Amino acid sequence: MSDSGLDLRTYVSAEDARERGRAARDRVPVSARDRAAESPDRPSVLEFVEASNRGRIERLIPLRIGRMTASPFTFFRGAAGLMAADLAAGPDSGLPAQICGDAHAANFGLYGTQRGEIVMDINDFDETVLGPWEWDLERLAASLVLAGREGGADEDDCVRAARDAARSYRRTVAELADMPFLQSWTAMHDESILTEAKAEDLLDDFKKAAKKARKNTSAKVVAKWTERLDDHETDISKHRFVSDPPILTPVEEQVTEAVIDGLERYAGTIRESRRNLLARFAVSDVAFRIVGTGSVGLHSYVALLHGNDGEALVLQVKQANPSALAPFLPPAAPRHEGERIVVGARSVQSETDILLGWTTIELDGSIPFIVRQFRNLKGSIDPAELSADDLDDYGRLAGALLARAHSRSLDPRTLAGYLEADDDKFDEAIARYAVRYADRTEADHAELVAAVEAGKIEAEPS
Repeated sequence: MSDSGLDLRTYVSAEDARERGRAARDRVPVSARDRAAESPDRPSVLEFVEASNRGRIERLIPLRIGRMTASPFTFFRGAAGLMAADLAAGPDSGLPAQICGDAHAANFGLYGTQRGEIVMDINDFDETVLGPWEWDLERLAASLVLAGREGGADEDDCVRAARDAARSYRRTVAELADMPFLQSWTAMHDESILTEAKAEDLLDDFKKAAKKARKNTSAKVVAKWTERLDDHETDISKHRFVSDPPILTPVEEQVTEAVIDGLERYAGTIRESRRNLLARFAVSDVAFRIVGTGSVGLHSYVALLHGNDGEALVLQVKQANPSALAPFLPPAAPRHEGERIVVGARSVQSETDILLGWTTIELDGSIPFIVRQFRNLKGSIDPAELSADDLDDYGRLAGALLARAHSRSLDPRTLAGYLEADDDKFDEAIARYAVRYADRTEADHAELVAAVEAGKIEAEPS
């Protein structure tokens, strides 16, 4: 075996790979997934919130709490660490994969490839780690129940969406296991996934989202968020961000310089040819921008770069915190938290942003960041706004995408051996757990709302 750790002398047959999965199933049957929602060792909601707020920008914490109180689904989106505490007490097949770590239904989205194609995939990797593949699927299933409830679907529709996500995951794994390796590696990355996942009812939603995504570019950001500054000495047209507090705010000059220094270092983490591309731009402005729910309170910037003949490029420079799942998994300290996220995304996605990389920025200490294009044809289908009839289609779509994502790090033949292509007991167990966990999340959300109303914790509306 070479220094790379790659062994090209030993071949694992399909039967041997499947047998490994069957052995795991004998140890941990699929029926074990139908269990209590919470761990007896889980922290209280306020204990969790307090711990997850450590290290965040103090003035933004009330805004984070305000977003988490908006609904049980938004609470869930900001509580990956709380669910990890519960999942850690559950059964583990012992078949690790590179997992998203926060595979809720709203973390699947559309984005553009370097060729301008619109694809759909998992699109958030802040929590990515090597961990139990089941954690992603169970988080997805619970989120579908919560999204359906928020959108007004009845309980049968919510359960069906969770069950269909598990069934689609299982069947997609079986299909990938029978494909040639090179074919399975690039499978289902574009609109064809809707047919593969039997989610054709979402075709109109996909096309509508893709149409909006094609307009979601750096040029649109410049048109909406900036003002023009003409440099007559150099004849270069530049722009700067227009303040829109609290979401978009200016930064001090020293912060701008620190971010630019970080971007220059980040260039070393992308491919050599892309460094040449990046080198043709120059930074015009930097601003602070609040994003997401779980990320509120972290350092997050947008950098505006100018290029050829009025061209603009907007990069997101986002703080990379340790994964919220890390305390519940075997120790594996990454060299750099931004690198962890980038390597995870590259391992999981069928296509990654060509400018995705990582850096360190000196801001009252060394802080790790990821860097990516801010608007590279991004779009989404909001699961909470889908009709009850379309929610199960979305579940099948997300389940298939998740299966393809996991198959890039975990041999799908082994996973297929564990799941067995015709075992409905797995789907039912996942769905029942999803309903229990959605109920648990609603109770957690109510506890946080009550704490805010009692003045125990401050919340600010977004």
